[in-house]
Amino acid sequence: GRHASVSLSPVRLPPALIAWGSGELAFPFPRVAGCCAKTTTAPLDRVKILLQAHNHHYKHLGVFSTLCAVPKKEGYLGLYKGNGAMMIRIFPYGAIQFMAFDQYKKVIKKQLGISGHVHRLMAGSMAGITAVICTYPLDMVRVRLAFQVKGEHKYMGIIHAFKMIYTKEGGFRGFYRGLMPTVVGMAPYAGFSFFTFGTLKSIGLAQAPNLLGRPSLDNPDVLVLKTHVNLLCGGIAGAIAQTISYPLDVTRRRMQLGAVLPDSEKCLTMVQTLKYVYQQHGVRRGLYRGLSLNYIRCIPSQAVAFTTYELMKQFLHLN
Repeated sequence: GRHASVSLSPVRLPPALIAWGSGELAFPFPRVAGCCAKTTTAPLDRVKILLQAHNHHYKHLGVFSTLCAVPKKEGYLGLYKGNGAMMIRIFPYGAIQFMAFDQYKKVIKKQLGISGHVHRLMAGSMAGITAVICTYPLDMVRVRLAFQVKGEHKYMGIIHAFKMIYTKEGGFRGFYRGLMPTVVGMAPYAGFSFFTFGTLKSIGLAQAPNLLGRPSLDNPDVLVLKTHVNLLCGGIAGAIAQTISYPLDVTRRRMQLGAVLPDSEKCLTMVQTLKYVYQQHGVRRGLYRGLSLNYIRCIPSQAVAFTTYELMKQFLHLN
């Protein structure tokens, strides 16, 4: 009898799905997921801010003792101070990032003639910086609210904090203290995380391809890491990047707090703040205070992010 012919040509993905995979189409679902994730880690964020800037109520405590002390002193809701401003920030941050990404991609392609993965990477970095700059005042307010302790409230809420900073700290300029270490810290963080992940992936597949690797879903000739190895490599990459950029995170928080801190006049610039923190508190209890919280908070998310990145490459036939 006759045999039906079967076409084995690659499946063509719908344009909307391709756009989503390349970051061009934004849905509200990731923002809602982001709100849930940030609320889950909000207690860690608040404790980290208290430790980074040496709040006098908790400066003698460590990470886990502070996590226990905050509910005793301020109630369990005390662990979520500043979380409202963080929730508000997530939505405009995502919207600005996606819109800016699309515009930057067009400009880079037309003006510079760069296309492919490189122009996506450049556009993504520039879009991230744009989103940070546009939503920075909300981050500033969040830090101010998170640092104040029950019984010593200077700000009564988000709107009051905005008004106070604007009137007492030089108008709009007051909302951008600490922006420089934020932007400067983004480059090494992204660079080192991708570099470390790529290096670990190359070494792993070269040294133990059968143990650590498997054929790619879209191209059997290309080896990719097994999922659990991907998670491990992503986590290590995130940890190394966090460690390198963490002093700049400490610098940003202290600069953002500004007049709230008694030693604010010694922390007016990024270099001044780094020097002051090092001289007063050293490396472990100064520049890296609260780092373990960053590991707990960020390593799992980095592991999942890199694993998703690798799966999307296979799903969109980029191997």
